[in-house]
Amino acid sequence: MTRTKITIYILACCWLCSCKKDATPRPPDVLYSYTTSDDGFTITFTNQTDAASYQWDFGDGASSTDKNPVHTYPKKGKYVPTLYITTAGGVKAEGSTVIHIAKSSPIKLDDNSLSDWDAITQNVVTRGPKGGTFQKAKFDYNSDNVFFYIEMTSTPADIFDFYLDADNNPATGLLTGTFTGGAYDILLEGAMLHNWLDPFYFSGATQTSWGWSQQSIADFYQIGTVVQDGATLKFEGAFRRAKLKGLTGQGLRIAFTITKSDWSATLGSMPDQGSNAIFLDMSE
Repeated sequence: MTRTKITIYILACCWLCSCKKDATPRPPDVLYSYTTSDDGFTITFTNQTDAASYQWDFGDGASSTDKNPVHTYPKKGKYVPTLYITTAGGVKAEGSTVIHIAKSSPIKLDDNSLSDWDAITQNVVTRGPKGGTFQKAKFDYNSDNVFFYIEMTSTPADIFDFYLDADNNPATGLLTGTFTGGAYDILLEGAMLHNWLDPFYFSGATQTSWGWSQQSIADFYQIGTVVQDGATLKFEGAFRRAKLKGLTGQGLRIAFTITKSDWSATLGSMPDQGSNAIFLDMSE
């Protein structure tokens, strides 16, 4: 059973006939959509162009003459499928698009629901003895986003600090005893649920001479559904992989803390301070 992930309509045509004035019929618009299966590799093409014949070039060396083919791509990557059609009158036209094949995710940030997180059973972290206000966190990803889900007992005005070892390289970030197992390249800080989150990149030649350099990056994160369930605050969001340097790699270490809105006290951390950061394996 497939689940609609992306639907794109292609309107593209190419004159392949002679150019006699008023003698050549106008080629039709090539119109089709596609959906991606849950595994991210199988594409179902739905053709909405009537023609006498169809020829698909899937962009990976495979082809089909079906009107509505289903094709499984062999590996992750960028592909350009093209549909060539010929009408009953002999007019030819074609339409292409670009498909990025990568791990898909069931997470949707625009569905006003958190139930899609029920499907995430890996990369689940529960609070430790020093977790404080944090109760649970989950993570997932696709080619565009690193998704997060957090349960906590706190207020939306409190200050989050996300530490990211974006390239999973211990030589390129801050080594800290707060969260071990990573060298942190990115710090994201602010009252995230009040539309404030500032990005910083690690800068410094050594571990004794360093700082955080504030960046000006638009639309690098998104908050989805937020639910207050009694004393528990539940919410989801995503960091955009293309916006933050290094998030396109094969692994990400992440840890985060929360501080009272007046900076007077730390309310919790995940994982516990002094523990290894959470590792999100993105090598699939």
